[in-house]
Amino acid sequence: MEAVELPSSLDVLQERLDFLLRLGLSTDDLSAYPFLLACSLRKNVIPVLSYLEKLGVTRARLAAFVRAYPACLHASVAVDLAPIVKALRGLDVDRQDIPRVLERYPDVLGLKPDGTISTSVAYLVGIVGVAPRDIGPMVTHYPFFLSMRVGTTIKPFCDYITSLGLPMRILARIIEKRPYILGYDLEETVKPNVEALLSFGIRKEVLPLMIAQYPSILGLPLKVKLAAQQYFFNLKLKIDPDGFARAIEKLPQLVSLHQNVILKPVEFLRGRGITDDDIGRMLIRCPQILLLRNELMKNSFYFFKSELKRPISELLEYPEYFTYSLESRIKPRYMRVASKGIRCSLDWFLNCSDQRFEERMRGDFIEGDAPGPSFTMGGKLQMPGNQLVSDDDNEESDDEVLYRRTVML
Repeated sequence: MEAVELPSSLDVLQERLDFLLRLGLSTDDLSAYPFLLACSLRKNVIPVLSYLEKLGVTRARLAAFVRAYPACLHASVAVDLAPIVKALRGLDVDRQDIPRVLERYPDVLGLKPDGTISTSVAYLVGIVGVAPRDIGPMVTHYPFFLSMRVGTTIKPFCDYITSLGLPMRILARIIEKRPYILGYDLEETVKPNVEALLSFGIRKEVLPLMIAQYPSILGLPLKVKLAAQQYFFNLKLKIDPDGFARAIEKLPQLVSLHQNVILKPVEFLRGRGITDDDIGRMLIRCPQILLLRNELMKNSFYFFKSELKRPISELLEYPEYFTYSLESRIKPRYMRVASKGIRCSLDWFLNCSDQRFEERMRGDFIEGDAPGPSFTMGGKLQMPGNQLVSDDDNEESDDEVLYRRTVML
């Protein structure tokens, strides 16, 4: 209390109380943080609130802001607040995003620009390899990492993830797009989730690929979700635990996929006369079909029966057929193949890049022992429509090439 400026009289105290209540605070708020009544209106409260409004925090949200971080009213605008805002702008946070950052994480105003903020950013950029241009968007979407200590939080997390086999450069790309993973508790959440995956039959060498495809899997209540999905797959789809593990490896998002969503494509396949055993094998080989809309599957199936006129056994052997775009890949490539009178498997003319397909069309023979690349990770998910296409539709970045070469199923 020694450094706190106490009210000089009951009138001053009443003035402060009335002001804070008009602002939108309640007596419960003041009881939770009574030091608010020790803040001078002219020296602290009014200058701070005016500064926040100037930054873009609306008057209607000022009470919520103060309730979340009441210590801000003790601060000096020039000494405490302005340097933090300057530091955020220096991290390439857009001016219009400053109020969003402050409202999402008001405690950022209590940090020191040359303390935790600078060391956290320096480690992520200098050691992990996060691109400096991505720090601003990261702060906008997840400003909480600015207060994380390198030695106790960020470094142990990064060291553990890379120890699983994920290259640091790939981890940097993940953090750039999903900085919230830094907030997953290493001991309480991440490590138990990795142990849960292994206990359910996931192969250790596949973990890096799963994390790269679905980083959120590290922060889920995973053991419960895995148990529920494994039971569902066995009960409704007749897929044993080993088959379930293989499906999760290829599409880790399955742990969070609602069971009603899963059943829709299954019912579609059943309606086409495909047995449950065959459906189970299709899902183990290509669980990505569970992400497709029935309308898209119906169109692809109709084309398969009416134009390709192939036996259903080929579809069972290559269920990935459903994941390709009918209009942009299946139809045009089939027309090319049919015009040349080539008889080939679905895999041969669908599962290759455009360049490789053109080379095959110029060739005088079919490479019988040269199948397309393995369909393991589900390709790119296009919106709207949930139509999956192969990774070959997009050129890979250097980091993606490095990752595929470094960690393979």
